[in-house]
Amino acid sequence: MSADPAPAPLAPLVRAHARRLRDIYRSAGWPSQDPLEIDLLAAGLLQRVQAPTGHETLRVTDEGLRWMATVLARNRAALSAHEALVERVAREMTRAGRLAWRGLSLRAQIPAEDDTQALRWCIARPDVFSIRQTSVEAYVEPIVHEVKVRRADLLGDLRQPGKRAAYQHLGECWYVLGQDARGRAIAEPEEIPPECGVLVLSGERLQVARSAQRRARTGLPFGVWMALARATPLPLADEDSQRLLGEDHAPPADDAAPEVPPTAGSA
Repeated sequence: MSADPAPAPLAPLVRAHARRLRDIYRSAGWPSQDPLEIDLLAAGLLQRVQAPTGHETLRVTDEGLRWMATVLARNRAALSAHEALVERVAREMTRAGRLAWRGLSLRAQIPAEDDTQALRWCIARPDVFSIRQTSVEAYVEPIVHEVKVRRADLLGDLRQPGKRAAYQHLGECWYVLGQDARGRAIAEPEEIPPECGVLVLSGERLQVARSAQRRARTGLPFGVWMALARATPLPLADEDSQRLLGEDHAPPADDAAPEVPPTAGSA
């Protein structure tokens, strides 16, 4: 008589498992009986509970609660790192003399694959959107910065050509790559599509790894102008604001802020 085969190793838990566990924790615990639920039961993060009436529900175990807390802490840390890098990029744009916005919702066009298909529109939400300060519409040079601090998020984004096309409809598209736990960039510039620029966080500096391909533009779509009119840009950098007050109030040369190397979007 042959021995029973050894049990297969448990499947690695991913973001979908965390979402399902959170949904069960918030709900009455009705089972779905699908592979995600099987993985969570096998990992000991869920347990089945038999009611006196005979029906079965699911309950998140103490181990499941600890795992959810770990995932939540990791997500909060990633969100904080993302927000900090978004703020850094936006400030760099203002230091370069540009008007910058964070978290805009802009209506953008996705090009059709051929002339027989209708144009598609979507709502694009770039992390940072900036334009030059100019009185000539053709010179606004709009730039979109998409900030990524986790490699998984970056790879998921790169699998969405429509999202990237929408950004390019709005302006130059740049990816800003954060660092992993070892201080290395989360991706190599060659992994980013060649039409996009790449900014890399290296230590405390943002470095241009590759410039974006430039396309001829005549200005911004009317809908974008309306969105900008309703939003408030970041204030100018302190040194620029001080300079607007006039030379009588300018700080002495010895106290002037050090010059920042130009990054993408310098005017």
